[in-house]
Amino acid sequence: MAANYLHGVETLELKQGTRTIQVVKSAVIGLVGTAPSGEKNTPILVNSEKDAAQFGSTISGFSIPTALEAIFNQGAGTVIVVNVFDQTRHTTPVTDESLKVEDRALKLTYPPLDTVIIKDADGNPADYVRDIDYSIDPFGNFKALTPRIADGIFIKFSYKRLDETKITAGDIIGEINPATDQRTGLKCLELAYNLFGFSPKIIITPTFSDDSAVAAELISTAEKMRAICYLDAPYATTVQQAIEGRGPGGTINFNTSSSRAQLLYPMLKTYNVQANSEELFPYSAFLAGVRAKVDHQEGYWVSESNHEIKGITGIEREISAGISNSNSDANLLNEKGITTVFNSYGIGYRTWGNRSAAFPTGTSPDNFIAVRRTADVINESIEQACLQFVDQPITQGWIDSVRETVNAFLRTLQGRGAIIDGVCKYLQEDNPPTQLAQGHVTFYVDFMPPTPAERISFTSLININYLSSLK
Repeated sequence: MAANYLHGVETLELKQGTRTIQVVKSAVIGLVGTAPSGEKNTPILVNSEKDAAQFGSTISGFSIPTALEAIFNQGAGTVIVVNVFDQTRHTTPVTDESLKVEDRALKLTYPPLDTVIIKDADGNPADYVRDIDYSIDPFGNFKALTPRIADGIFIKFSYKRLDETKITAGDIIGEINPATDQRTGLKCLELAYNLFGFSPKIIITPTFSDDSAVAAELISTAEKMRAICYLDAPYATTVQQAIEGRGPGGTINFNTSSSRAQLLYPMLKTYNVQANSEELFPYSAFLAGVRAKVDHQEGYWVSESNHEIKGITGIEREISAGISNSNSDANLLNEKGITTVFNSYGIGYRTWGNRSAAFPTGTSPDNFIAVRRTADVINESIEQACLQFVDQPITQGWIDSVRETVNAFLRTLQGRGAIIDGVCKYLQEDNPPTQLAQGHVTFYVDFMPPTPAERISFTSLININYLSSLK
């Protein structure tokens, strides 16, 4: 542009040199499931137990409240929640359930959803006033508060209950309405970046991921978002069935070699205080919380294996484990790329397994979950930081700025222990003049994250030569 007339001195600022690269968030969990309350098919950001309260109580059959409790029991986690529960489609009416009042209380057969209609024993509408004559909690515990409701009488209740059989794989997978662009299920997670500035890097659908269609969509979604998805073994799966599930003849859906999938076995036991009962729940929710905690406290490049699981009372099926026993259940499962639980004397229940479903078929270092996630974080961080360089003139100064920006970032990661080493290069052979003339520039980046010390071996010798030191 032609310069305007100036009789004096001016300064022109040039935006060159290295720029800061900000690391993308890694401890973000995408959770798709069901909850008795909360918005439907909308990504909701949850950062605390207070935020989680909007999805209601930990009622058996609803996955989101229990999953959030499992995550926050580990001590960390940012969760993007999508609730697919639709009371108009996923419930069944209970009509005139007749129950007897004993010790001024009774319990409905199912946790009631929405309004509870009360009638007397003859089927006439009762004039009892809630919170004055009686109370009823989300679990169906009814208590008489006044003498009007005496022991020995029968009361009829009508209400809606959850019908888990009506929740389909399609509800979890979701869709995009071509007319309105409205999204449901897992498809809602694709809105996360535009809404919050980050995407989930751990994707879970507890109680639904053992469905083959849901598992396939989880892997597809994880690939789009550079995330890891967790696939749970179904209830009542044996160790043998879990291992056989890695092959085509298995009865469970573990037959995948995706480096984006982590296979989990078995179910874990947790105590529901409000329901006053112990129940089984998928491993995925607990591991997601452990993974987020490790990211926060140790780093995304550190394996989540060999970390204590908080908030559980046991596991569905005992897994034999020995630190040097290659024939133990834990080792046999790990050998087939299945993450399990390690429990030995005095250590508590610990996560146990470093590999994705790519192992043992694939031998590349990125079958280690920690290596795969580290590469994802580095690649995405570089891409986002280099948006500021897009559409700028390709000059030597521009090339130096991009290259040194990335190299400065890699040096920082090396100092933190996230990588062993790494470098960004501009190679002339990768950038012929015809390509540059089209505005296309290629940079070469390599790095190596540290692999976890999965196996430690000692060579031991009883050395008789030490006896010569005796006098």
